[in-house]
Amino acid sequence: MTDTSKAGTAVRNDIGVIGLGVMGAAIARNFHSRGLHVAAYNRSEKLLEHFADAWADDHMDVFGDLPGFVDSLQRPRKILLMVTAGRAVDAVLDALEPLLDDGDIAIDGGNSLFTDTARREKWASERGIRFFGMGVSGGEEGALKGPAMMPGGDRDAWRALKPILESAAAVSGSGPCVGYCGRSGAGHFVKMVHNGIEYGDMQLIVEAWTALRAMGRSDEAIAGDFARFNDGKLSSYLIEITADILRTNDAENDGLLVDQILDVAGQKGTGRWTSINAIDLGVPIPTITAAVDARAMSARKSIRVATAARFREAERSLEGLAVSTIESALFIAKLMSYTQGFELIAAGSVAHDFRIDRGESARIWTGGCIIRAAFLDRVREAFAADPDLALLFASDAFAKDIADGIESLRRVVAAMARTGIPAPAHAASLSYFETMTAARGSACLIQAQRDYFGAHTYRRIGAPDDAVHTIWTHADKLEPR
Repeated sequence: MTDTSKAGTAVRNDIGVIGLGVMGAAIARNFHSRGLHVAAYNRSEKLLEHFADAWADDHMDVFGDLPGFVDSLQRPRKILLMVTAGRAVDAVLDALEPLLDDGDIAIDGGNSLFTDTARREKWASERGIRFFGMGVSGGEEGALKGPAMMPGGDRDAWRALKPILESAAAVSGSGPCVGYCGRSGAGHFVKMVHNGIEYGDMQLIVEAWTALRAMGRSDEAIAGDFARFNDGKLSSYLIEITADILRTNDAENDGLLVDQILDVAGQKGTGRWTSINAIDLGVPIPTITAAVDARAMSARKSIRVATAARFREAERSLEGLAVSTIESALFIAKLMSYTQGFELIAAGSVAHDFRIDRGESARIWTGGCIIRAAFLDRVREAFAADPDLALLFASDAFAKDIADGIESLRRVVAAMARTGIPAPAHAASLSYFETMTAARGSACLIQAQRDYFGAHTYRRIGAPDDAVHTIWTHADKLEPR
């Protein structure tokens, strides 16, 4: 471990990392592996010593005191915070503030709420510090070998950080998987939506797995199905790891390990944030919200067990579907989920003046992150062709996919509903498509109801700019006024 008791520690480190938990330790090692001089700090002495014993060398200085850590950094100092979102971030910033000089850059690489990031940026700017919020995706392996990173904040700070971050990022066919996302909290907003889409992807995959099982296919065959899916349009990290999971046997019992795992899904909050912000902005994201709700319902394990005993009959098999139908339906449902996510990014960018480039967001996600997928190159191209594209699924890039696959989604949702197999995310994707392609919907009756009980008015087809109210209680003498 670096001896920080000596005054005048040499100023030589390119970047500092605060927080040596799973992600922080991995990304510090990532920077180190790129030939950078790294300063590492952690408040917990036990964690610090473990990291120092394993990784400290002439390119990795490990500190147990914050002043020594800060003094070792080249100016303008670049400090990446990899601490738990919330109060811990504020506590670290408070501790750093008297030690930093004008122009130094603090980067929050945790899963912070974007509104907290905007608040912290304002706080920092008043003190001459440049604050950057940066979403990081890829888990421990990604952080170590190359994550996708979504930074947002001051452009000058981005220029200073760009060479370091590009050296550490994953690399796909379109370059390093890091790029400037926009002003203020844009980076954490994009990461929030990324995580919401991740929720949708995972829920859609488990529904497809459930359908394949209900068709009577063996576990070995289903693992092969997902491996084949990964060779086609569905090629992605989540499909790939699902195939691996479905080939992993339990060491203590016969059969798959997944069958010994309690069916209660955890969540850390970013999915809920996505749904909450979509509601605030008036953007429909039913697939993502269905996935959030599905996790919440999974947590009601004891209630589900009790109600199953009362209402559930014997499980019925899912017949009449082909594996290719499941595959096609999964792709279309996934496309609806991404469409919702990118519409939310557009709305958030306008509402908060983030100035997010959706094509750049898609490019960043092509490697390193949890939702990396082959079709994101097509998404990027769709936004390059039309930066103002309202709905991704309606672009020319995906017209043939819709024509070829929408009937598969209808068949899968109908078959699972008849069989009593829950498929909330597939059903939400289908409902979203059907609603967004209906030239005339049913909201006319809602407006009539609102006007009847609350005099909220409505607008007539022939005069859409004029608000009209009707005295509905005199149904025999309806006269608009």
